[in-house]
Amino acid sequence: MNNPNFSSGPCSKRPGWNLEVLKDAAVGRSHRSSLGKKKLAQAIDESKKILGVPDDYLLGILPASDTGAFELAMWSLLGPRPVTVLVWESFSKGWANDVSKELKLNPRILEADYGKIPDLYSIAWSNDVVFVANGTTSGVKIPNWNWISDTREGLTLCDATSAAFAMYIDWSKIDVLTYSWQKCLGGEAAHGILVLGPRAIGRIESYDPPWPMPKIFRLKKGGKLNETIFRGDTINTPSMMCVEDCLDTLKWATEIGGLESLIGRSMSNLRVIEEWVDKTPWIDFLAESSDIRSNTSVCLKIVNDAFEALSKNDRSAFIKDVATTLSRENIAHDISAYKDAPPGFRFWCGPTIESSDIRQAIEGLERVCSQKLKEL
Repeated sequence: MNNPNFSSGPCSKRPGWNLEVLKDAAVGRSHRSSLGKKKLAQAIDESKKILGVPDDYLLGILPASDTGAFELAMWSLLGPRPVTVLVWESFSKGWANDVSKELKLNPRILEADYGKIPDLYSIAWSNDVVFVANGTTSGVKIPNWNWISDTREGLTLCDATSAAFAMYIDWSKIDVLTYSWQKCLGGEAAHGILVLGPRAIGRIESYDPPWPMPKIFRLKKGGKLNETIFRGDTINTPSMMCVEDCLDTLKWATEIGGLESLIGRSMSNLRVIEEWVDKTPWIDFLAESSDIRSNTSVCLKIVNDAFEALSKNDRSAFIKDVATTLSRENIAHDISAYKDAPPGFRFWCGPTIESSDIRQAIEGLERVCSQKLKEL
């Protein structure tokens, strides 16, 4: 049976997933019980192992998904240095807005249109730098990690929620990184992950932000980093059902060969779409070059004179009509572009997706969209 789920978050469950995998969840038990702490610590340890997080980095579970984790990072760490924010899609624009209007830090904002990426080599590394590893709503990822200075004075704060477990991460370039369970491994939502490197830990212990800190953002205890958070003593109560689901996905990831296999599966899915785009004249990637083309949140645009002559509202209506048809036929769900992005299609192609399902979805998209383009 095919899997028609291509949402970019929550993402598709792993192949073979069913409710039975949650039977050992510590439901009805305190997360502070020995059983609860054991499961939380296991989720932390297995995540670090698969991602290759260095021993001197800390990984902790936080509330409020990737958004909560990244907001906590910005509110806890930014302020001592000037800030640069890289913007090329909706979520990075949100981070820039928060740094500017909520924290009022007057950041330097390097912005590029959808499909493009800012000049990564114009960054002043005396600044703290805020960026996304992969623009989920634009289908544009960073081309590599070489643009990050090894002698940087500022910190790097990386939102990697749609990159972790599907793209290589150079941890020597990372001071702070966040992601959520709902993305690449298809875990249930509502929890975020924060990874802190030694330089970020030093910043936390030497710096007290001037603004009020909500309880769920507080990482310090007695003037020092509260390291128990990174051993499973979460700031607020986690869902033990979600923890169990995370453990299941981590087990699956290990069984199929770890990070290398996860990345390979995602790249294979991207290649299916690349082969189709190469032979289909009316479709193209939103990303303007292959080196910045995402292999997880694959964003496509229609290149057709009749379509491009439509108003933006009519183009959006066209896309919605095609996507609704494919969803109704149970071929592909949730493939419309993000609401702030240019009208188009978006397929989640992370490691939980099978290439055979991508092929079937693409066949359906070609059939339905081709017919509707002829009717314009």
